Amino acid sequence: MFLSKLPPFSRLQLLALTCAGALSACAVGPDFKQPEAPNTSSYTETTLSKKLTTAPGVPGGSEQEFVDGADIEAQWWELYKSPELDALIKKALVQNPNLGAADAALRSAQENVSAQIGGQYFPAVGLGGTASRQLQPSAIYGLPYGSDTYNLYNTSVNVTYKLDVFGGARRTVENARAQAEYQQFQLESAYLSLTANIVTGAIREAALRAQMQATEEILKAQTNLAEVTEKQLKIGTVNKVDLTSQLTLVATSKVDLFTYERNLAFARNQLAVYTGELPSNATITKFDLSNLHLPAQLPLSVPSSLVRQRPDVRSAEALIKSTNALVGVATANLLPQFNITGAIGSAALTSANLFGPNAALWSIAGGIFQPLFQGGQLLAQRRGAIANYEQAVYQYQATVLKAFQEVADSLRALETGAQALKAASEAEQFAYETLDLVQQQYKLGTASYLAVLYYQNQYQQAKVKSVSAQATRFSDTAALFAALGGGWWNRTGPAFKPKDMANKDQNETSGNN
Repeated sequence: MFLSKLPPFSRLQLLALTCAGALSACAVGPDFKQPEAPNTSSYTETTLSKKLTTAPGVPGGSEQEFVDGADIEAQWWELYKSPELDALIKKALVQNPNLGAADAALRSAQENVSAQIGGQYFPAVGLGGTASRQLQPSAIYGLPYGSDTYNLYNTSVNVTYKLDVFGGARRTVENARAQAEYQQFQLESAYLSLTANIVTGAIREAALRAQMQATEEILKAQTNLAEVTEKQLKIGTVNKVDLTSQLTLVATSKVDLFTYERNLAFARNQLAVYTGELPSNATITKFDLSNLHLPAQLPLSVPSSLVRQRPDVRSAEALIKSTNALVGVATANLLPQFNITGAIGSAALTSANLFGPNAALWSIAGGIFQPLFQGGQLLAQRRGAIANYEQAVYQYQATVLKAFQEVADSLRALETGAQALKAASEAEQFAYETLDLVQQQYKLGTASYLAVLYYQNQYQQAKVKSVSAQATRFSDTAALFAALGGGWWNRTGPAFKPKDMANKDQNETSGNN
């Protein structure tokens, strides 16, 4: 009765006010609570030394110290002071397809949030119109036989709205926002993985190049000694076994050299792919360990901050938020569903009278639906949603444990790697001095060939291990920056900027200058 006394426009206003009031109702299901950070003040079982062991005079042997509570720079790789490395990463950040795919997934999730807000929070309003010509017998009206042929024109504005009494719509939007948050940190994870992989890939390229160079030098010395041994065989001072043994060592070193060449090619191909280019078209710089600077200060975040810095942990947290919201959606589906529909328009037999005073029509209706029996479907869906939430919680816990393990592993690797480099550089130095002395003695006839053979092999192993230890110092440093989150929170620009957009920004900047 009350509604019938209101003019049509006021009825639609009342409908809008009713919809807005429904949004203020409570939402069923559990509210999300952010997981607490692990209660620990240290990453490792035993106390770390603040300063690491040094190995002066060799790449990667400079001083390093941990700085408690220091923040991480967004472009932490710039601490290596390699323009070639910086250029490679900049190229990858605008061309890497995996990073571009993660960025597109984020934009899709963000648009889905807007779509859910529009679909769940607001009434659906549509404008419709029809025009028809009809033939109807008079008998349907209880009149004598005959028929009427007429035209009918109709136009109307229709409004439908699902009242969010129990918060199912809000939980749906909450899930969409959590999915967008998940994709955001997936993008940050891709960004961190890409930059860290390029740094470690460049270090590996430099290490393989150094090991190949060392093997070439050793091969040259072995070849020279083989020539000396062959001359001594001719004058009878050595036997055939001495020569064949030395030639075997030369051939073995050649095999090692081919292996390094293959692995070096693989490393350069991988760097090309990281930059989004074909290996045949890429121009990858040749890296050298001696041109890389070892970061002197290593930031060590407070353990309680790690869960807010790691993109993978934040992604796992977003999944908890998403599955938690879906429990609310499944719970709301068990409860009554309220719907309101309304329409206002006009109908007439001629188009000229469509908007006349006697053509107006309107309707408003409300409906309620309470599920009673659906074969246990809704209850099973709610139990499944709860199980998915529990799975997300366990996955979050596993991700946090892995994060702390990676930091602890990186810290111990840095500590032992520094000590290993010092020992490896000393071993290389002593092995070289010993080999040089033995070779001089052999040429003078005071040392046996077996001694030369033994110390040649010893020096080769020491040299390769020394280069490997140098590369490990650089890569372990990169691993620590990555394990602590990579400083993405200090970045000012987007994680991914397509090449055409980057060129556009550069041109605009040049024009302003």
